[in-house]
Amino acid sequence: MTRIAIGTDGTGTDGTGADGSGADGAGLGLRERKKRQTAIRIWRTAIALFAERGFDEVSVAEIAAAAEVSKMTVFNYFATKEDLVLGPMEQHIDEPARVVREAAPDVPAVAALHTHYVAALAAFDPATGLSDQPEVTDVVRLIHRTPVLALRAYAGFDAGARAALTTELLARDPEHDPLTARVAAAQLLGTRLTLTEENQRRMMAGDRAADVLPEALAAADRAFALARQGLGGYGATRS
Repeated sequence: MTRIAIGTDGTGTDGTGADGSGADGAGLGLRERKKRQTAIRIWRTAIALFAERGFDEVSVAEIAAAAEVSKMTVFNYFATKEDLVLGPMEQHIDEPARVVREAAPDVPAVAALHTHYVAALAAFDPATGLSDQPEVTDVVRLIHRTPVLALRAYAGFDAGARAALTTELLARDPEHDPLTARVAAAQLLGTRLTLTEENQRRMMAGDRAADVLPEALAAADRAFALARQGLGGYGATRS
């Protein structure tokens, strides 16, 4: 299977646009650019069809025909039908772990994730739920309305993110206490999830992301402050 990273908004996760080129016009090589374009076209076609008719009512063959590719080509980019919805999101499973891993040694885990989340909100990153792009809200609605997608999103994704973050927290814990790492990971991811779900609720209600941003930033500050009360400096390897 050809793996092409696309973001949850249908653009490249490395900052490239829908045409595979960067903001400065300098893009990938021609072959990789065409692969990116194909992956994004398939993804957008699938989301549009699912949103119109429902996930269970659309076949992969129909998606292939609408995207003007073969069914085999679809499976070259997306291993399963569920991947057409969840694949881009699942490319970010290890993001919280990466944020902690890349934080300076004296920065607690809660502070690192707070800073990262606030920056993502300001950028209207779909991963925060604060994106009113139609394709993003379509994906959220699909997950909520489709049991097989909801199960994979809230069980598989959350379990993977929690395991990855627990591993990173353990690596930064001088006492190497697995229980503390698991509890801290659950608390930190729960904080992010609670904030993201509220942002998604507002977007699905028809609110504009730009209008909600001030409230979302204030909520993030408050939620992470609550987490900090319990976790304190946990995750900082030196003070």
